[in-house]
Amino acid sequence: MAKKIKTVIKVFPMGGSATPAPPIGPALGQHGVNIMEFVNQYNKATADKKGMVIPAEITIYEDRTFTFVVKLPPVSAMIKKEMNLKSGSGEPNKKKVGKLSKAQVEKIAKEKMPDLNATTLEAAVAMVEGTARSMGVEVEK
Repeated sequence: MAKKIKTVIKVFPMGGSATPAPPIGPALGQHGVNIMEFVNQYNKATADKKGMVIPAEITIYEDRTFTFVVKLPPVSAMIKKEMNLKSGSGEPNKKKVGKLSKAQVEKIAKEKMPDLNATTLEAAVAMVEGTARSMGVEVEK
């Protein structure tokens, strides 16, 4: 028999280094979930991705058990990693922080494809280009 789902929450901790501190602790605590159990399982599952934001979608059941699915890092984090940037531009329309090649954009789009609402690579590339522009990163035509 299937368990009844109580809620689904999304958290965005750093890979391999989640802690029971806010925002994770309170989000899980209010649903009566064993916080350390999640933190330990998440850190084990993301140990190879230290230093990157790795979103997790946690399904909490009425019997206070949970399952979680680890997602891919946000596109902005993938762009920063690809370009070795600390952060995007504060003024994306005026100050540019770098340039992405078409090949780099496609690589990020292919990696992120399972998490995007895109059915074609072209659509995924357009999404990545939009994120890059909003960060002040130019994209080669």
